Amino acid sequence: MRFDLQAGLLQPGQRAHRERIQLTGMYSLERKVVIVTGASEGIGAELANLLRARECQLVLAARDEAKLRTAGGEDACIVAGDLTREDARARVIEAALERFGRIDVLINNAGRGLYGAVSKAPVEEARALFELNFFAPLHLAQLAGPALRASRGVIVNVSSIAGQISLPWMPIYSATKFALASLSSSQRAEMRRDGVRVVSVFPGYVDTAFQAHAAGTPSPPHIVKGRRFAVSAKKCAEAIVAGIEREKRNVVTPRVGWLLIWTNRLFPGLVESKMETG
Repeated sequence: MRFDLQAGLLQPGQRAHRERIQLTGMYSLERKVVIVTGASEGIGAELANLLRARECQLVLAARDEAKLRTAGGEDACIVAGDLTREDARARVIEAALERFGRIDVLINNAGRGLYGAVSKAPVEEARALFELNFFAPLHLAQLAGPALRASRGVIVNVSSIAGQISLPWMPIYSATKFALASLSSSQRAEMRRDGVRVVSVFPGYVDTAFQAHAAGTPSPPHIVKGRRFAVSAKKCAEAIVAGIEREKRNVVTPRVGWLLIWTNRLFPGLVESKMETG
């Protein structure tokens, strides 16, 4: 065991991780102040577990306070609330600054799905979906912007493979994730001059309660059957953390998703026809 002047006693695994970060020049998450939205379960909860192992100071936001406390442990700053509300978003940023005095990383992970044909989607539900999947990340980044510029921090926007390839069974959801991907590109161009990095994340099928929480019509049978090929929420969270540390612009998980993305870019008609018959 070794003593570090900044961190105190380090376990062997922590020491190896720190030395690897120092040797490669990667971004270190150790003891950073990290906000994670949608942290009560699934990818968000797994992110909290991984970040706790890096001794991050966590600010966790979602609706379910009890689940947030389970995910964050006794030291996390818990902010329970509805992120479709502007006042709830403001409370997240205020709580982080009041408790820790800075913000290093903002992970916009909260979101939900909406199944059903685009021609039949209720406008009210479409607006509500955009409020959570797009406007919440936009507003949180605006509110956290001054603190992130001061810390030369990181914004992580969790989009979806549906933000690269439109899914006909989830067209409004795809639209929100395309919008978030576009927002990320614009944020990256604007904020890089201030030393703020922006990471776009495009998960494929992840084994979470996403389908259970999605609104609209029931999931198509072929989508339900595809669950057996899903990547775990833990694997997805590991890819996100690795993307932050390795200073990546885009994270696609599982990596095979890149094949689908490039096939769509090169042969969009072929992918569209396969989606229609899927």
